[in-house]
Amino acid sequence: MNAFAMPKPAFDDRLELAFASMRAAHGKDLTPGWEVRAGRLRRLRSMVLAHRMEIAAAVSRDFSHRPQEETELLEVFPSLQAIDDALRHGRKWMKPRRRRTGLWFKPARSMLIPQPLGVVGIIVPWNYPLYLAVGPLSAALAAGNRAMLKLSEFTPEFAALFERLIARHFDPAEIKVINGDASVASAFSALPFDHLLFTGSTRIGREVMRTASQNLTPVTLELGGKSPAIIGPEADFENAVTCILRGKLFNAGQTCIAPDYVLLPEGSEERFIRTAREVFAKLYPAERQYRDYASIITERHRERLLSLVDEAKRMGAAAHPLADETAPKTGRQMMPVLVTGASEQAKLMQEEIFGPVLPLKTYRSIEEAMAYVNAHPHPLALYVFERNDKSIERVLAQTNAGGVTVNDTLLHIAQDELPFGGVGESGMGAYHGEHGFNTFTKLKPVVYQSRLNGMWLVQPPYGSRFRKMMSIMIR
Repeated sequence: MNAFAMPKPAFDDRLELAFASMRAAHGKDLTPGWEVRAGRLRRLRSMVLAHRMEIAAAVSRDFSHRPQEETELLEVFPSLQAIDDALRHGRKWMKPRRRRTGLWFKPARSMLIPQPLGVVGIIVPWNYPLYLAVGPLSAALAAGNRAMLKLSEFTPEFAALFERLIARHFDPAEIKVINGDASVASAFSALPFDHLLFTGSTRIGREVMRTASQNLTPVTLELGGKSPAIIGPEADFENAVTCILRGKLFNAGQTCIAPDYVLLPEGSEERFIRTAREVFAKLYPAERQYRDYASIITERHRERLLSLVDEAKRMGAAAHPLADETAPKTGRQMMPVLVTGASEQAKLMQEEIFGPVLPLKTYRSIEEAMAYVNAHPHPLALYVFERNDKSIERVLAQTNAGGVTVNDTLLHIAQDELPFGGVGESGMGAYHGEHGFNTFTKLKPVVYQSRLNGMWLVQPPYGSRFRKMMSIMIR
């Protein structure tokens, strides 16, 4: 039984105690100054930087194998970038923001005053456990909040290490890490947080939102879905294949914004397969293929991926491995497979794949490709490969997605000035940079009335003066 489906999750004493402690601490310092916030961010940065090798080793053990270089590139680097961005701009984000005051209410002044929400919850997935903890955490700390994090039970080595490191560097009333199984996650999401951010599957996201709604807790849901890569008729084909394979095979496809399927011009499947095999051989040469290529997080996840391919084949699809499947592997590695001719009824075409399996689907016109994308739930990411600017603009205008990278993959998630989030079934809300600060902040509207003002002109008793003012104001 899915623990999130329990109608009344049992609260763990440590959750209640940790939350109560944070809520009490927040009550004593509702709006911490910038130096307090910056100090917390600097401690977080020092912690990640000093222990990055231990972190990479722990993550690798959880995956049975993930290259240290991949963890440094995809987790340590963007985590430090997020913290640095907050340190660079946080003082400015904190400042009151002047807003226009309506003509009839001048000389009053209107402002938005950023104020911390209080205690926020962050539910972290297993695929990028460091970055998807530190990214939202840095935004929450910059906004002046205290934070509790629930880490995934699928990364126990990292979770235990991160809990120890946070306890060493932070007071438990500042940041608290909670570890445990799905029942703990259910109890965690039922706490009356001032905001809850969840990253994970759409299915579990629905349960998190349902549980949080009992407290009217606002949520940010970073989900997934089937993110398409469209290769346009005038695209640099070889470059497109290289970018798609590179983005797909980081972390063995276990990335929420990895290309989930490819839409390419009719008649170019064989060219894609041939080019993809050449690209894979360059990215992962035989002599170091198994060193640089990540494993699947659990055997159950690996079996699911294999079953997706087997079902598609039984329904008439063809599988095209990109490497020798009989070669010895490290841990739970699964070599990438392209799939052609998959039935729309196959699970491969219905579910987010989240692994190194890539279906190819052809189109006769770019309009047909866009219609296919629009006939399905809005994806978290969309990728367009094309040299014709008008075609690119048409795709951007006629499709909807959480984020887009043109002529590459994944890059939009790494831009601190761009919000990251989904749309529709791929999520709600966004964070990163100032957008993350705003997510964890109450932008409190305040009107400062001038000592000399005209409100007396529209106050009772309603007589000729009032009617004259209304005739001027309402036109």
